Amino acid sequence: MSLFLFMLLVSILNPVVSHKSCDFPAVFNLGDSNSDTGGYASAFTPPTSPYGDTYFHMPARRFSDGRLTVDFIAEAFGLPFINAYLDSVGTNFSHGINFATAASTIRLPISVIPNGVFSPFYLGFQYSQFEQFKVRSQMIRKQGGLLASLMPKEEYFSKALYTFDIGQNDLGEGFFSNLTVQEVNASIPDIINKFSANIKNIYNLGARFFWVHNTGPIGCLPYVLVAFASAEKDPSGCLKPYNEVAQYFNLKLQESIAQLRNEFPSAAFTYVDIYSVKYSLFAEPQKHGFELPLVTCCGYGGEYNYSAAVLCGGTITVNGTEIFVGSCDNPSVRVVWDGIHFTEAANKFIFDQISTGSFSDPAVPLKQACQS
Repeated sequence: MSLFLFMLLVSILNPVVSHKSCDFPAVFNLGDSNSDTGGYASAFTPPTSPYGDTYFHMPARRFSDGRLTVDFIAEAFGLPFINAYLDSVGTNFSHGINFATAASTIRLPISVIPNGVFSPFYLGFQYSQFEQFKVRSQMIRKQGGLLASLMPKEEYFSKALYTFDIGQNDLGEGFFSNLTVQEVNASIPDIINKFSANIKNIYNLGARFFWVHNTGPIGCLPYVLVAFASAEKDPSGCLKPYNEVAQYFNLKLQESIAQLRNEFPSAAFTYVDIYSVKYSLFAEPQKHGFELPLVTCCGYGGEYNYSAAVLCGGTITVNGTEIFVGSCDNPSVRVVWDGIHFTEAANKFIFDQISTGSFSDPAVPLKQACQS
């Protein structure tokens, strides 16, 4: 056999698997405060210093001391940070847009701001905003001029990466509405159905590449630890029944992503187990270079340095003295920023883990998420 024929036979029996990186020209994000880059701040009250101080050196309309996971995702593709849809002043959407707002849910919440604590911009509303944006942005591009350059090109809508991080507040709404753990569990199939329906709608508008985070260990966060202090704790000090609800949510979410994958074979759906990465920060903090994982960095009061009565950036009067609720000395080794959200250091660790594909189904790295 000639060398040529031998090499041809080898190539047929052992086809080369393509590992080419995806060239996403834009990122479109939908979610809650875990990925909000300014939506809540534009519509309601923006977070004040020390929010943003670590990276931006000023409040940056994010609920952290610095960058969020979605910021690191944009950076990974050489894209600028994606701006909030609701941010109307000097905003550039040419490489993506962020519809996430803090306090958002998948389902329409029972009560919304200002009469409640949840955002009116639930996932169905965010989809409607995306639907309008797609049409209006292309109208602006056709008109030409300066504003046209601030809008994404038409082909970006089918080539972009669509990222999702939402669901934590649906569980929180149930818990803080005095529902039992069992009742919150019972609500999860309907929540997931609503999520899946929105994914289908977004697919029908041209989206093809989906990167979906599951929800994190809500039972490890101080705002839940303080509110439900009598619940059973696991060896890491997290509330076991509340984390089990999050795990059930994640199971049903993963099942729904598998169904979507079967229904839409031309799309790439990546389910990202962010829960496991986040939980490792609480279970083995020293291993990852962190300390005091359950203690709030920017907070005040009690075992977890957290009180719902005074939040990060606020003031409280103690024995006649007004105290500013500021940051801990070294946020770079802390996990929880304000009792609800993560520090930039934790967000960077989370991104570094999930971007490899080790926590994804299918197990593809972020930069190959168009091939799953």
